[in-house]
Amino acid sequence: MNIESILKTVDPLVSEALNLAIDDKEITVDQAVELFDTSGIEMNLLTSVGDELRKRACGNVVTYVINRNVNFTNVCIKRCGFCAFSRDFRQEEGYFLPVEEVVRRAVEAHRLGATEICIQAGLAPNMDGSLYPDICKAIKRELPDIHIHGFSPEEVLYGARMSNTTVKDFLSWLKESGVGSLPGTSAEILDQEVRDLISPGRISVIDWIDVIKTAHGLGIPTTSTIMYGHVESNFHKANHIDTLRRIQKESGGFTEFVPLSFIYQEAPMHSRSTLKNMREAGAAATDIIKMYSVSRLMLHNYVKNIQVSWVKEGSKMSQFLLCAGANDFGGTLINESISTAAGSIHGQIMKPREIRSQIKGLGRIPAQRNTLYDILQVDSGAEEECQTELDQVNPDDFGSYRELIKLDKYRYKHLPHHN
Repeated sequence: MNIESILKTVDPLVSEALNLAIDDKEITVDQAVELFDTSGIEMNLLTSVGDELRKRACGNVVTYVINRNVNFTNVCIKRCGFCAFSRDFRQEEGYFLPVEEVVRRAVEAHRLGATEICIQAGLAPNMDGSLYPDICKAIKRELPDIHIHGFSPEEVLYGARMSNTTVKDFLSWLKESGVGSLPGTSAEILDQEVRDLISPGRISVIDWIDVIKTAHGLGIPTTSTIMYGHVESNFHKANHIDTLRRIQKESGGFTEFVPLSFIYQEAPMHSRSTLKNMREAGAAATDIIKMYSVSRLMLHNYVKNIQVSWVKEGSKMSQFLLCAGANDFGGTLINESISTAAGSIHGQIMKPREIRSQIKGLGRIPAQRNTLYDILQVDSGAEEECQTELDQVNPDDFGSYRELIKLDKYRYKHLPHHN
């Protein structure tokens, strides 16, 4: 029995939505809400359609990137309810890496095979408006070929304000300084009422969209994300993805979509029980699976690449999500700190060989890519040909977030002010 014949036995609304997707047509927000509500055989069908559309778009190749995260400070003027990473500037655990240390980490990663440095951090008070461009210029002086994937829309807006310039001019400055793409983080849920609950004072929906569209207009590609599993409804999720779809139709600037399930363990709004109607344990496994499948259906023909987040979901769940609509395994993430601070137990690095093993375990073909999804190397089946320097190192050599926040030499309160 094929998918089309099984569809005749399920809810007509679900059947209609899945049939539209199979025919490569666009599904509506209301139809996406229906799909988020599925269970049992209907959910299984949704997953199958998501996997079929993934195969049409990407074949059996699963990509990954060798990269390093440099979260250069955890000191932040904002107090988002979901964030366990940020610290007040007066706290002992506040740290700030000087530019030379950021560069050192980039050089080390490049030597080990990294093609991308991802730079994101807290919004340090009294920050010099030139800090972000200065970091980029310093990295590019040492590594002219490295791709800098840096600064969320929240950071761009803050940098523009601290340098007394417009968002457009600040983005141009970043581009001239070496930024190759922006992470589409700080999106959370693109619904202002939800944002006012989980992160009052965070960048507004209007401003987030403005930064993204401005970046695209300047020829700076970005990723796109969603953070779910807290207080949002299925409508909020569907409407968020539709907002991204509308932006992509207009600009074509998104390189990928990355669903990020809420890591609740250390999040202030969970540990302090500050919000009513918040899920007790974040997104359920079925919520995660449906997020990947529904996003594949909604973004089909618009955003080709859907990335799993192994640091959020773990390696085995991430492997399964490659059968639910995802086609990219993400990055090695050397020194990932933000999810780790929130309570993620899945580590701060995944070596390339581990990623390749997960992909090959599904019978798929691993391929190393760069940030913009150009294929650099397709796995030939001979593991020795794919080995990188990073495969040989001890992850402990990079240090950990827990160690970093205890180091006196990077203690924020002991450093000179940055303005």
